Amino acid sequence: MESNEKTIREAYRLAEGNVLNGDGFLALFTEDGSFNDMSTSQSFRGEQIPQVIAGLARSFPDVHRELLEVRAFGDVVAVELRIQGTHLGAFPTPAGDIPPTGNRIDVPAADLWYLRDGKIERFNCYNSMNVWLDQIGVHPDFKSAVEATGTAATTA
Repeated sequence: MESNEKTIREAYRLAEGNVLNGDGFLALFTEDGSFNDMSTSQSFRGEQIPQVIAGLARSFPDVHRELLEVRAFGDVVAVELRIQGTHLGAFPTPAGDIPPTGNRIDVPAADLWYLRDGKIERFNCYNSMNVWLDQIGVHPDFKSAVEATGTAATTA
């Protein structure tokens, strides 16, 4: 268990904005390993994995993960953390890029890491995307959502 925890702590170190070692990060994964962003329902494998951490660092060059709790349970490591950084680069979304705002983020998250033979087989990242978006200035348009729902209900 101790070596699994060390592997995960190393993964976080390699993904820090001031280190950013995508090849080293990927080397910690099994050949068939996956990185799953649970807030966006996206899954990444192989060479996509280092691209994810590089993409985050483009939006938040000083990205840091404050590890609050790390618990190893055999081949599973659970981590409570906060993702922190400054929005200095474009933040990609399906509708287009959100321009940099200079806002600081401090986003609560929980990660579940599943290991096999000392390597990461599956990394499930659960972050509070609603908090993240709010902190960079993207606020939900509840009024439009309510109006659209009301229109859909009256035309059905």
